Amino acid sequence: MSSDGVFPEHEGAPMSFLISPEDLAARLGQPNLRIIDGSWSLDGRDGRADFEQAHVPGAVFFDLDAVSDAASPLPHMMPSPSAFAAVAGALGVAAADQIVVYDTAGLFSAARVWWMFRTMGARDVRVLDGGLPLWRSQGRPLERGAATPRPASFQVDPVPGAVAELSDVRAAVGQGVQIVDARGAARFEGLAPEPRPGVRSGHMPGALNLPYGQLLNPDGTMKRGAALAQAFADIGLDLDRPVITTCGSGVTAAILTLGLAELGRPSRLYDGSWSEWGAREDTPVQTG
Repeated sequence: MSSDGVFPEHEGAPMSFLISPEDLAARLGQPNLRIIDGSWSLDGRDGRADFEQAHVPGAVFFDLDAVSDAASPLPHMMPSPSAFAAVAGALGVAAADQIVVYDTAGLFSAARVWWMFRTMGARDVRVLDGGLPLWRSQGRPLERGAATPRPASFQVDPVPGAVAELSDVRAAVGQGVQIVDARGAARFEGLAPEPRPGVRSGHMPGALNLPYGQLLNPDGTMKRGAALAQAFADIGLDLDRPVITTCGSGVTAAILTLGLAELGRPSRLYDGSWSEWGAREDTPVQTG
């Protein structure tokens, strides 16, 4: 495991954290394969209803809002290890399984679910590159209806330092640690209002802006190799220095973390993200 607390060197990790529809189709039916639909949308769309209409064969639905810290006023914060283990086990997922996560957007909230499972100790977790849209477009099989998984035991082994807390980000701002924000430019610059009431517009002092879509190809797959590295280089990020990723509420920050992991680079994800930082009165905010 990386000394920075995040995954690329984690023992048992796959060579890539992405899997193509072709490769997943070839693995369907393997006994230790677990497929998770991690679809979520900011507008509150019912992902479970969409799941029951069409999903990858054998998949289960992971409710990102429900699998969160119920005691926190912030949206979909990471739950306790025991709470996460209970949900994962009820979905039939064990930490030693081969886990593939996808979403109905292409590559969006699946990255957050990937990060949660990795943070809780699962070794072999990948994101379906291009998600359900690419799977559908290639004419691959789909199922309907609710899932009925056989319960399993998920043994948590949390990765130290994977989650950045408010105090960590305060210190990072003061020390000049690289903070990369996945929100769109207008929200980052303070030109557009935040979607959540009571949250200021702008960004953390010194933060860099990399809208998550800049890591993706037109078909919703993630860029690879030099093209992926260039997306980070274009904003002035030094891949050899520590990085904290952030966004509006900790979802699209995980796309940046996934991209960095694909390049073999560790990062920490600020779970509270702008929903926490922007709502406080004691945190500095920049615009422009």
